Amino acid sequence: MKAIPMHEPIDRRQFLNRTATGAAGVAMTLAARAAENPEPERVVVGVMGLSRGRTLAINFAQQPGVEVRYVCDVDSTRAAKGAEEVAKVATAAPQPVGDFRQILDDPEVDALVCAAPNHWHGPATILGCSAGKHVYVEKPCCHNPREGELMVEAARKHNRVVQVGTQRRSSASIRAAIQALHDGEIGRVYSTRGTYTSLRGSIGTGKPVDVPEFLDYELWQGPAPRRPYMDNRVPYNWHWFWHWGNGELGNNGVHYLDICRWGLGVDYPIKVTSCGGRYCYDDDQETPDTHSVCFEFEDEKMATWQAHSCNQYGNEFVNFYGEGGTLVLGGEGEYTFYDKDNKEIRSDKGSRGDIEHIDNFLTAIREGNPALLNSGIEDHNPGTLLCHLGNIAQRTGRTLHCSPENGHIVNDPEAMDLWAREYEPGWEPTV
Repeated sequence: MKAIPMHEPIDRRQFLNRTATGAAGVAMTLAARAAENPEPERVVVGVMGLSRGRTLAINFAQQPGVEVRYVCDVDSTRAAKGAEEVAKVATAAPQPVGDFRQILDDPEVDALVCAAPNHWHGPATILGCSAGKHVYVEKPCCHNPREGELMVEAARKHNRVVQVGTQRRSSASIRAAIQALHDGEIGRVYSTRGTYTSLRGSIGTGKPVDVPEFLDYELWQGPAPRRPYMDNRVPYNWHWFWHWGNGELGNNGVHYLDICRWGLGVDYPIKVTSCGGRYCYDDDQETPDTHSVCFEFEDEKMATWQAHSCNQYGNEFVNFYGEGGTLVLGGEGEYTFYDKDNKEIRSDKGSRGDIEHIDNFLTAIREGNPALLNSGIEDHNPGTLLCHLGNIAQRTGRTLHCSPENGHIVNDPEAMDLWAREYEPGWEPTV
């Protein structure tokens, strides 16, 4: 791998202008690189967390020059099954392991892919950077705002490539649409809205039970302070408990708000308001199943996100509103521009960018240049922070006022208490 030089932190607005180059430029660059280097430099990867991570492991294994050496899960049955599935598409079968630190201890591993539960994203990324590994971390990039700041510090200190799994940042069609926004196709863009719907059922009322033999619950908890094992938390419903997850806003809202912020060309909000709650089921879930959040920015710009987790009607993904028209983005990379009279200007189809996002990560590793990332931790972190601020506004029940310089909540010590979390002793993330 090429050495990654020390560099000054990239100004985010410069980053947005530099990376939104459009589909044609991306295609030409990839074609030229393929012609120059038909046998790409090998990248050895270990994948942690085999729910979303199983798909990631298969996709990584199918990329030229990539060896998926490890697939890791604290559920031994899931680890074994993941290894079998990756072996079907890989040149060599990966080794199933239960402890991701075995990946970090292998000096030949270049990159850690972290798709574990949210409470692991920050600590695992920081440990990965400290071990000299590049990291592909799933969204949201962190469980709480302080972890996001530490992840940026870790990537800078160790000069590591850290990509966040908001894959639409690498979709050629979405990049072209956002570039058109920035070029003024619908005039000054002042508002954007993300809309999420689903049909989730009740998680019921949990009861304490014995930990299954195939699950290392101690390592599953990892950096989170210990809680007894309940029958309705693992493997998925942890999303709806603040101790481990970030609700629908952190689970899916991060995809929407990341694009909203990107299109608006903004970083940190100055005002955040939230409303909603547990409206559909009386169960153990702590996070809202019905949720609306509004973010106001300087220069008279705003973004809103609305979620109905238990009603599937009307999923619009993301809309942008400008003084001269509207852009409607679909979740699979399709888009349509309308003029101010709602007449269609043009439309296009594309993809979500899953494979392109992995290719972008691998290219940045091989080139030794984090600035090539489409969703690097430094640029992405303010997007995840929007989710955290929306949740903090919801949990405190009041409007937050924030610094436009770093997103910190001002004049509200109680709200800032939720900026960080307590950790299980010995698992505190340090840079």
